[in-house]
Amino acid sequence: MLTNEEVAQTLINQFGESVTDFDDPYDLLTCSTGRDQIIPLVKYLKEDPTLKISFLTDITAIHYPDSPGKEFCVVYHVHSLQNNFRIRIKVYLGKDDVHIPTMVSLYASANWMERETFDLFGILFDGHPDLRRILNMEEMDYHPMRKEYPLEDATREDKIDALFGR
Repeated sequence: MLTNEEVAQTLINQFGESVTDFDDPYDLLTCSTGRDQIIPLVKYLKEDPTLKISFLTDITAIHYPDSPGKEFCVVYHVHSLQNNFRIRIKVYLGKDDVHIPTMVSLYASANWMERETFDLFGILFDGHPDLRRILNMEEMDYHPMRKEYPLEDATREDKIDALFGR
């Protein structure tokens, strides 16, 4: 059975300082890497005969508008079915350069996951065979999961600010 410590040490031995920010919230090993290392890292996890982390569970993103240079985080969840082990890998991107390599060459299932992440967050997966919207209309000129809108409706007149702590 794999442990978080064993897998983290294996990744540090293999990739050195290009894999950072190790944590294990809720016992889920989590780490960060750069866009240039995401493909080699996931390929290593998939092909290593001990780790056998060969199932891509999910690709998504998070928008952190108040984090300069790290406004977007692309998150990969991969799973070893044989070892019953999961790992989460994060790649941070700046708002002016939301490009990251596609994972389709390693996992065919990445195709639709990347299309969904593009549709909702505007992340551009370089090399994707068909990067277009999957849930929303092509005519939309925004990405709905980005936090680029006011959190409150400024036109409402029925709000009493005292009830909202203001």
